[in-house]
Amino acid sequence: MKGLYVWATRALRSVLAATGLLALLDRAAARSRRGLWVRSLLAVYDADDMFRLGVPWWTFDAIDVVDDFLRTRPQARVLEWGSGASTLWLARRVASVASIEHDAAWGGRMARELSARDLDTVHLLVVEPRRGSGGITSAKPGFEGLDFTAYADAVDRVEGEFDLIVIDGRAREACLVRALDRLAEGGLIVFDNVDRARYRDAIEALGPRLRVTWTRGFTPSLPYPTRTAVIAVPRREVRT
Repeated sequence: MKGLYVWATRALRSVLAATGLLALLDRAAARSRRGLWVRSLLAVYDADDMFRLGVPWWTFDAIDVVDDFLRTRPQARVLEWGSGASTLWLARRVASVASIEHDAAWGGRMARELSARDLDTVHLLVVEPRRGSGGITSAKPGFEGLDFTAYADAVDRVEGEFDLIVIDGRAREACLVRALDRLAEGGLIVFDNVDRARYRDAIEALGPRLRVTWTRGFTPSLPYPTRTAVIAVPRREVRT
């Protein structure tokens, strides 16, 4: 079903491009949030198109919260597990981005994109999972028997604290625990796709020490609402 939807979307985009209507949608995307969302539906599973639209794949409400936060910290340092459109969006707003990626092929794709855009403020780390058990695992189907310990621990390869940490890759529950140790005072954590119960459980397991904003609504490229959590840690709880 997913493959059929993607095929139909791309076929529709081709027709709209041939008739000139896609250009009208592009202009609408530049003028309004709803226009941007409608246009992004034609970019599903198309990295080049999403890169051109220049928007992270979080809920629009979460995007607004982070955008407002970063306006107050123009020299922000950012860490993210999982690279993509968010990497490009963040790089235009902060002093530096350290992006940890588990997929070597996608990491190569991102490296070329960063080079083409001359985004030298992004430090891309490709850390592939290892075969074996006993370490940090991912519950996502297709990743059975892989150890993501080195991936989660790759944060140790970048010094200092981070004003913003984005968790949008694999082994997110473990990455959240690691993120708490490296979050700067007053910083934020973006935890995407919290529609999934295991992610909500991981956040709630940390109890009242976290202040969580559960956003739900339109998300770029998706025809249905999703959820992104924006997490703050009260000052007395930030660990150093």
